[in-house]
Amino acid sequence: MSELTAAAAGPGAPGDIDSCLEGHRVELTGYCYRMLGSAFEAEDAVQDTLVRAWRGFDKFEGRSSLRSWLYRIATNVCLDMLNAGKRRARPVDLTGPTPLAQAALNPLPEHTWLEPMPDGRIIPTTDDPAEAAVARESVRLAFVAALQHLPPKQRAVLILREVLAWKAAEVAELLGTSVASVNSALQRARATLTDHKSVAADAADPLDAEQNALLERYVAAFEGYDMKALTALLHEDAVMTMPPFDLWLRGHDDIAGFMTSLGAGCAGSRLLATTANGTPAFAHYKPDPAGPGFLPWAVQVIDIKDGEITGLHCFLDADRWFPLFGFPDRLEADAVR
Repeated sequence: MSELTAAAAGPGAPGDIDSCLEGHRVELTGYCYRMLGSAFEAEDAVQDTLVRAWRGFDKFEGRSSLRSWLYRIATNVCLDMLNAGKRRARPVDLTGPTPLAQAALNPLPEHTWLEPMPDGRIIPTTDDPAEAAVARESVRLAFVAALQHLPPKQRAVLILREVLAWKAAEVAELLGTSVASVNSALQRARATLTDHKSVAADAADPLDAEQNALLERYVAAFEGYDMKALTALLHEDAVMTMPPFDLWLRGHDDIAGFMTSLGAGCAGSRLLATTANGTPAFAHYKPDPAGPGFLPWAVQVIDIKDGEITGLHCFLDADRWFPLFGFPDRLEADAVR
């Protein structure tokens, strides 16, 4: 008897079905996020998936597992959402770096951007270190951005086969196609990803002592607005991005120069640690110009490689991101020390 059929047959059926469906929410959100590149669209897609499953549970015949059935529904939801050809991107995917002397803040519409996602919403808990590592690697901003270059069905095939380790026959059944077609799509998807391959960053969890020390020095340098100390932590070709602005900077000199010119208002900020997209992250609060305390400014997603910071990705729409990450809408002056 399948998971859902058993739930439906029990005396507390409706609640049992809800519990069964909810148990798959995190992994489905991770799948939809990889497909869509949007935190909010992913959560909408999963909600739609679970509603469809609830309404159609009496038609579920148990010939596949509940998990497979839910992934079929989620895939169809995502493919429908991607029919318009939408592709989300990072600033580095759209233009070249801007020299500091020419820096200007030009916003682009929200639907342009790849969005950050809290780890807890997309990475299921597991006791298998290898499985956890694959889950983290496959939600990195660079990897999800590379996925956006794939046609929707190729995207689904690659995620199901390479990330979730489904068999080709299982993917073929889900997509209503042949094993040969699945293998062909996977081959083309791999070739495309190779063309868009970027340097992998170190994992967020678990951090080793050296990585923790690096992040502690970063927080001290950023909160103290000590550009000499900050520059010492950045790779010479480090990248700084600031969606919704298309501007991005390369090199620790331009990053430090920006922070003391157009970004000078961030002096005296405070950072609260979190994780996002499988990497370390911070909620960035700026001083409240009206008085003591700090106001939400950005979610920073940090790339670390070989003991240096290689990327600072600052998502500036704090009204969207701070509720998603569960951070308060204000820090009092005496609450951060």
